[in-house]
Formats: sequence, structure tokens, C-alpha cells
Amino acid sequence: MLNFALRRLSQLLLTAIVSSFLLFVVTEFSPGTVSRQILGPYALPNQVAQLDEKLGLSQSLPRRYLNWVSVLVGLKANPLGDPALGLDLHDSRGERYFGNFGYSLMFKQPVRDVLGEPLRNSALLGAVAMIFIVPLSLLIGILAGANAGTRLDWSISSLCLIITAIPEYAAGVILLTVFVSYLGWLPGTSPLLASEQWSVASQLVLPVTVLALATVGYVARIVRASMAETMTKPFVRTALLKGLSKRQIVTRHVIRNGMIPPLTVLLLQLNWMVGGVVVCESIFAYPGVGRLLLQAGLFGDLALVQTITLLSLAMAGVTQLVADISYVALNPRVRLT
Repeated sequence: MLNFALRRLSQLLLTAIVSSFLLFVVTEFSPGTVSRQILGPYALPNQVAQLDEKLGLSQSLPRRYLNWVSVLVGLKANPLGDPALGLDLHDSRGERYFGNFGYSLMFKQPVRDVLGEPLRNSALLGAVAMIFIVPLSLLIGILAGANAGTRLDWSISSLCLIITAIPEYAAGVILLTVFVSYLGWLPGTSPLLASEQWSVASQLVLPVTVLALATVGYVARIVRASMAETMTKPFVRTALLKGLSKRQIVTRHVIRNGMIPPLTVLLLQLNWMVGGVVVCESIFAYPGVGRLLLQAGLFGDLALVQTITLLSLAMAGVTQLVADISYVALNPRVRLT
């Protein structure tokens, strides 16, 4: 188990290095530069070039990447914090520390200070949504997979396909029209500020419903396919010949063996819940990371975009590592590979 975990960790580290370099390259060649953001759209080219020189942006791409990583791990100070530039950017943690993601030019604050509350809000939304998504998708998928080829399976699969085909923005508009405009049962926005009319819990209902609709059908179909395939395995026929009931076979043997492929899908939903819910958070004005990513992209805040993307990549890698280790617990044969 230890060798297995170390091997996966080394692969994760290599993936992190490659993905961070690709992210840096993409953002470096995106329209606009940090100097242009600071000086404004009407700055003269020679003024932009002078500031590029001060910030080290005129160096080669590999050198700029090493400088960026050095600031991130705390080996160098962020040049934007230099008082000589007159940008009035300060970090209470000091000039050098591990996890220095730089400064947000949109908020004129360190990125870590900007991300704190949106991360907590997105984590809250994701946690509440997963409380409903996991049991619903597993129950629906297991029920359909255990009865593969029957009318019940066909009905469940068709319903899941229909729900999955509905885009997030369409589901949000439909829910807003019905429950806000027509019935008036729920608030139309989710600022997470309690008022006399709407509690914080009521503000979470519509965003959580949209996320559940976008995810349950997809995950349930993955569970259904894995369960249906597992039901055709020889050990299921052996259990039937031994006299075990279908319910005993499903609960004791099929579920454990059939949950290995859906496990990765469920874990990857955690990453999507934090950084991939841009549409949902924008529709309901939810103050999370997804909405912040959209705002940063529209403004051209490269440091904020880079940081949110890095966090999403890191979370995807960690969830994949957890899934790989979980495979060993669910299927001991994985240890041999």
C-alpha cells in the first residue's frame, strides 16, 4: 500500500509541474498584460515596456515561469509589492511565504485574502449539494442496474437522460420562473445574507437543486452501467446457484464490486462543485469561487484566474489520488498492478 501511494504521489507531483507550466503559458499569452492592467488602456507602449522591465516581464518564458514558481513557494518577493512602483499593494503575511499567489489587481488585495470567503461559500454549496447528489444517484443507479433490461430500467434511464440534457442555465431559469416569479416560495438570489423574509437555508435551495439536476442523472447512469456489467459476472451466477436471493447478492457482492468506476466520477464532482459551477453561481448571484472566476476573467485579473485554476487542478489531483487508494480498499487485485 505504501509503495502504491508513493507511486501515485510522484505521478501527481509530475502532473502538477506540467499543468502549472501549461497554465502559466496560456495566461502569459492571453490578451493584455499586468503592466497594461496597471497603467490602463491608454498608456503609451514605451510606458508599458518600462513597467514590463521592472516587473521582469521582458525576460524569457522559462525564466518568467521560474520567477512565478519562486514567488509561489516563497523563495522570492512579488515584484508588484515593491513600494517603488507606487501601487500601494501590501501583504500582512510578509513579502516571502509559501502559497504567495500574488496580488489581485481587481480588488487591490493579496489573492489569498480575496479567495477566503468565496472558497468557504463554494465549499458550503458543494457540501450541501453532495449530501443530496450521492445518495440519490447511487440509489437510482443501483435500482436501474440491478434490474437491467426491464421496464423499470428503461424508465429510469430515460428520465436520467432527459434531466442530464437540460443545461444548467435552462434549469436555473425554469426554477426561477416557477418558484420565484410565479409561486413566490423562494428568493431569486443567494447572497448568503439572512433577512426577515429569507433565511440562508432558503437561499441555498435553488442553487443546490440546479447542481443536483445537473449531476444526479449523469452519475446515476455511470452507476447503472457499472452495476449492470457487474451483474453479468460469473460470481453472480455462482451466488444464484448457491441459493442466495437477488437482494442478498446485490447488497453483499454487486454493490462493492460495481462502485469502483463510479467512485472516480463522484470524487471528481467535488472538484467541479468548487470551481466549475460558474453558471449556477452567476445565475443566483452566489458569492462563490465560480462567480469570482468569471469576474476575474472579464476584468483580466491574471493572478486570480491562475490561482483559482491551480486550486482546481490541485483538488482534481488529490481527489484522483484518493480514488486510486480507495480502489485498493474496494478491489485488492489493484495492488498487483
